[in-house]
Amino acid sequence: MINDRATIPTAPATQRFPARASLPVPVRRPSLRSLRALIVPLLLLGLWQWLVEREVYRRSQLPAPLDVYNAARQLESIDQLWIHIQISTERVFQGFLWGAGIAIAMGLLIGLSGLAAGLLDPTIQAIRSIPSLAWVPLFVLWMGIGEQPKITLIALGVFFPVYTNLVSGIRQVDRKLLEAASAYGYRRISLAGEVVLPAALPSLFTGLRLGLAQGWLFLVAAELIGASQGLGFLLLDGQNSGRADIIVMSIIFLAIVGKLTDTLLQVVEHRLLRWTDTVKR
Repeated sequence: MINDRATIPTAPATQRFPARASLPVPVRRPSLRSLRALIVPLLLLGLWQWLVEREVYRRSQLPAPLDVYNAARQLESIDQLWIHIQISTERVFQGFLWGAGIAIAMGLLIGLSGLAAGLLDPTIQAIRSIPSLAWVPLFVLWMGIGEQPKITLIALGVFFPVYTNLVSGIRQVDRKLLEAASAYGYRRISLAGEVVLPAALPSLFTGLRLGLAQGWLFLVAAELIGASQGLGFLLLDGQNSGRADIIVMSIIFLAIVGKLTDTLLQVVEHRLLRWTDTVKR
């Protein structure tokens, strides 16, 4: 008996499937992107050195980059540099968690409830206009000069960008999406957690990144409240002692650590928002 399947001619594998090598392969150049990000800092460093060499400012006003580096080495040699950085980072981290958590809860409440928006939003917007330093004497009277007023002030700075962007994002959620979710049985809590908040995530992450940057800004004001450690304390100590190298070093570390924390938050944002249809750069 003849096997019918054996008589059927088969096409060679190279004819049935296209060669994998012919498919276009996306080229990633992370190293080029990293180098591009260093262009402006290197130009600023060169400008800084040029101003020092030209003596546009006195050395006591604008120290040379090497003087700032030596000041950092001096603090590191007595095990103080990383302690100041760690203390400031912990304060910003705690203030960020408290401020962002409360802002998300209030933003969901006010974004989903017209009654709550009418009652609370005008007062919150009025409080937002109060300068950060105006809270310092009041927090000292209420909480003393420990860690609590510092973290509270940072949390206050984080709160408003997160709250404002989240409420704006909720109000821009497509009404048809909410109506469809309600038709499928979603109610207040489930609607907020499974429909509204995911739809408002891009706006929320914008607020979180702005709030984190605001937290680092408020850190300097917070560490004026009887602090003996931290980058804000180093700024004030450098001013009182006339050490411009300490002042510039503190500013540089505030910029570096602030950028690192923003990068970490940006990584989380990219992972959670892969589903969004946005322009990739």
